[in-house]
Formats: sequence, C-alpha cells, structure tokens
Amino acid sequence: MIGPVFFLLLETSIRKGIKAALAFDFGVLFSDLIYILIAYLFYSEVEALTAGKNTEIAKIIGGSLFIVYGLVTFFKKFKPQPVDEDGKMIAVNDADNWKSFLKGFALNITNPMVIFYWFSVMTLASKSTHLPDGKSVPVLAFIGIILVTFFAIDVLKIIGAKQLRPLMTESLLKALNQLIGIVFLGFGTFLLINAFIQIKV
Repeated sequence: MIGPVFFLLLETSIRKGIKAALAFDFGVLFSDLIYILIAYLFYSEVEALTAGKNTEIAKIIGGSLFIVYGLVTFFKKFKPQPVDEDGKMIAVNDADNWKSFLKGFALNITNPMVIFYWFSVMTLASKSTHLPDGKSVPVLAFIGIILVTFFAIDVLKIIGAKQLRPLMTESLLKALNQLIGIVFLGFGTFLLINAFIQIKV
C-alpha cells in the first residue's frame, strides 16, 4: 500500500541498507500487533470505532503529528550515508537499527488510519473465515496470514529499493527526503480536514 510508511521504507533501504529497513519494518509490524491485540480484546468497542463514531480526536492528533513530522523531514539538513574507500555504503550499527525500529513503531502507532484498518479487518475476519464444509479458520490465523503477506511484500520493496542505490545521487536523495516530507504533510492535512468535516456533520 502506498502511504507514509511506504515512502519511508524505500528511503531507509536506499540510504541505510537492508538491515536498517528490516528493523524499520519490524517496528511497523510490532505496532500492528499491538493494535490487533487491542482490537481482539475490545471487540465491542472496535465495532463502534469501525462504524465511524468518535474518531475525530484520533484523526486530529494523528494529523497534527504527521504535519509536524512532515515539516521536520522537509526542512531538516540532508546527511548522506557515509561510504568507504570503494564507494560502498558503510553498514549502520545496532544502535542505528534500533533507531530505525523505533521510528517505524512510532510512525505506525501514531497513524489513526492504521488502527481503523485493523479494526475493520477484525470485523471482516469474524464474518469471513467460514469454510464450505462448515468449519471456520481462527480469526488470529486469518490475520496472521495477512501480516506475513504484508511483511513478504515489504521485503520485496526493500530489496528492490536497495538495487536503486547505485543510481541515486546526493541531489536525488535530498529530493526524496523532501518528497517524504510533502507526503507526510499531505497525509496529515487530509486527516485534519476529514476530522473537521466529521465534527461539522
């Protein structure tokens, strides 16, 4: 799916390498698991949220955070990834990988659209996991298959983006950084407008 996480995942793979991008993706996956657990434990509250009730506050908070992050990303000073004497990118250390993990976690956990998405999936899974022979697939197994599929596709994105590294100049990487900032600004603005429309309605 194309969204803020998509662009940042590609940027991390290009600038910092596969390990850092995987760490970022694991952070996203971990936040997904937290939202899934909340949806599973509080199913009745989930139904109210998927019906679109009382979502304005979450969208305002999430939208504001995305706008701030977008502005910081757009205007921050670009720092190219260091390379060795052969022109190969120097691998990031474990501390940087943890930073990537936390960035992926924080980015995904503050996006209200993610929790609404998983709430909707939980509702859909409870109604769509019945097999023709009358048996049913456990809801968590259904969601587990979705998560594995998402992760597998993300790995392909990471590997594909890494192949573009030799073609990326410093100016292109800087432009990519600014593009990510614009995407975050646009996404945050969309959430705020959507929330204010709901309030007026």
